[in-house]
Amino acid sequence: MTLEVWQGLLIPFAGTALGAACVFFMGNSLREFIQRALTGFAAGVMLAASIWSLLIPAMDQAADMGKWSFIPAVVGFWLGVLFLFGLDQLIPHLHRGCNEAEGIKCGLKKTTMLTFAVALHNIPEGMAVGAVYAGWIYGDSRITLAGALALSLGIAIQNFPEGAIISMPLRAEGLSKPKAFLNGILSGIVEPLGAVVTILLAGIMIPILPYALSFAAGAMIYVVVEELIPEMSAGKHSNVGTIMLAVGFSLMMVLDVALG
Repeated sequence: MTLEVWQGLLIPFAGTALGAACVFFMGNSLREFIQRALTGFAAGVMLAASIWSLLIPAMDQAADMGKWSFIPAVVGFWLGVLFLFGLDQLIPHLHRGCNEAEGIKCGLKKTTMLTFAVALHNIPEGMAVGAVYAGWIYGDSRITLAGALALSLGIAIQNFPEGAIISMPLRAEGLSKPKAFLNGILSGIVEPLGAVVTILLAGIMIPILPYALSFAAGAMIYVVVEELIPEMSAGKHSNVGTIMLAVGFSLMMVLDVALG
């Protein structure tokens, strides 16, 4: 893989790391209003990326199938949804504001399961970046380097507040600042790993690219609907989450069109 590809794969991880570093110079927690705003923004970016950077390119790549060009997008989408559903049932994790853990019952610490929840969220983002860069690497003329970079930048922008959202509550749970920062870093390391695996798989079977793109879209939308929208909508200050979802959606749409 070229230097441009490695840079693109690491940009989202850098966003998470920078956000996690907020624990060193901010308080132990974010106000509920701010958390809802940041969560809504992340949901908007992921929704827009799923449509413009993943599902539409997947159908474009299958254009030679004529009126059946939707098949790879639909099949890949559902595989992504079911994949995340399966991980959601298996991996022990705990969402912010919840007292009951999901996944297989275990004796892991609360801080560890909070980290797993964010890592689970980050898996489809890494796969999305990997799928788009795979399209560029293997010569799909519909995917440009600028378009792939736009996706990386969009996810990095929404990863910055996410890094803060995970590291600062961990600090509030009693972890030291360095350990809270480290957990924030670990929650984001799955993104470049998932991206590399996706690129390698696409290289082995290039015809799966449309499926890989829509697979990542399905996984991302599962996370948005199952996790982010409930978090931004529950209780007071739900309007700010909705507005920030629209802001994130618009920003990702602009990046994809302007740079793609």
